[in-house]
Amino acid sequence: MQTVQKIDELKAIIAKHKQHSIGFVPTMGYLHESHQALLTRARAENEFVVASIFVNPAQFGPNEDLDRYPRDIERDTKIAVESGVDLLFVPTPDEMYPFESGITIHAGDISTKLCGSTRPGHFDGVLKVLSKLFHLVQPTKAYFGQKDAQQLAIIKLFVEAYNFPLEIVAVPTIREEDGLAKSSRNVFLSAQEREVAPHIYKALTLAKENVHRTGDVQKAIAEAKQYIIENTSGKIDYLEALAYPTLQPVNEYTEEVLFAAAVFFEKARLIDNIIVNMKEVQ
Repeated sequence: MQTVQKIDELKAIIAKHKQHSIGFVPTMGYLHESHQALLTRARAENEFVVASIFVNPAQFGPNEDLDRYPRDIERDTKIAVESGVDLLFVPTPDEMYPFESGITIHAGDISTKLCGSTRPGHFDGVLKVLSKLFHLVQPTKAYFGQKDAQQLAIIKLFVEAYNFPLEIVAVPTIREEDGLAKSSRNVFLSAQEREVAPHIYKALTLAKENVHRTGDVQKAIAEAKQYIIENTSGKIDYLEALAYPTLQPVNEYTEEVLFAAAVFFEKARLIDNIIVNMKEVQ
């Protein structure tokens, strides 16, 4: 595996693989089993695999955890090698953003829901870095986890709307044995918080079962919120149901409903989701 930090180095290597299918996994590092699932899928489906590790300052707002975001490049490099990565791109912020152009990307209305309601500008920053990375890596396919369902929907819309010549591949959420979604931020949970955090997924599962049983989306949301309040020490940021992938209000024509939750603990904000096929609802 080659590791490069400079854009010119990356471009030179990519130029040698233009005739190959390229799988790309952009990450912020502190890799875990969810990232490994993305890398493994990319390895299985492509001739050349590129991963990036870049804690993107453009997607962090004031007073968020940019400086605290966990980093361990030695461990990440080992996981990348074990997962079959051919090229690891590890740029610095100055390398990615050497000057301020004044040109911005706005993710639009879809970015104002859910996570975007309390993290203004977050998805603008995500699209900013992905626009650069997609142009530099020129992947055939790029891989993202379903855990970040809103991000996934925005990226798919962005790629389609602006004719990026690549396919976005969604990979199912990887979970701990007790159901907690794998996340780099799980390391910030206290022992007591880690014990109750799986109840977020249990609440979403209850909402899904409730909808299958009654068809009443709002009742399912209300009961899921109450379950989290009664069974965790966390503070609900949001727990909502929206049509997926449009993130518009649910109506009688909605085919898939996204039940999504974000919960604040003392030093971590965790997100999770479940998608319900309304055609299966009785």
